[in-house]
Amino acid sequence: MELTLVIGNKNYSSWSLRPWLVLKQAGIPFQEVSVSLYTETSSAEIRKYSPSGKVPVLIDGKITVWESLAIGEYLADKFPHKHLWPADPAARAVARSVATEMHAGFSALRQHMSMNCRKHLPGKGHTPEVLKDIARISTLWNDCRAHFGKGGGFLFGKFSVADAMYAPVALRFVTYAVELDTVCAAYVQTITALPAIQQWVADARAETEVIPPFEPYA
Repeated sequence: MELTLVIGNKNYSSWSLRPWLVLKQAGIPFQEVSVSLYTETSSAEIRKYSPSGKVPVLIDGKITVWESLAIGEYLADKFPHKHLWPADPAARAVARSVATEMHAGFSALRQHMSMNCRKHLPGKGHTPEVLKDIARISTLWNDCRAHFGKGGGFLFGKFSVADAMYAPVALRFVTYAVELDTVCAAYVQTITALPAIQQWVADARAETEVIPPFEPYA
């Protein structure tokens, strides 16, 4: 049975992008169901699929998995031959750590540099708290690339769930023209050059525009 991934607007839903990118990069067939967010019917529509009332949601027959990182873990378990986490135990432990840190942290970045694929907003959102988040992300990326990045341009050489977790950050850095060191700039280029990411951005730009309540630079 084909998997179904329920997502929100591609222009804004960074959490939807993460499992979507895992599926695309792994070449796993799935049906995409898009629910428009920030409308009067959004909540009721999402509740048809999601027990949490949020997207994304992965449906695999009778199994429903909600929340981006949990979906990544489920896919890694279901498709072990896709190698969605690094094979080396040390690298895998670090990959899970950085993925979880992204999931749980960087609230200032998420608040003041919300994902928006349509716009170019250089200089916006560069608060002291956001700059601290950016500095931490830069350190993470440099450390991963230095210690585990041989064999490819991703954080752990080959694409992993960790890269999917940081893909929306790469898009934010483009939107807000964040100045990066050489290693981080190269990593952003690696992510944004992916055909799947280019498809996501093209789809986002083609969507009917909706202004979410958190959009700070309408």
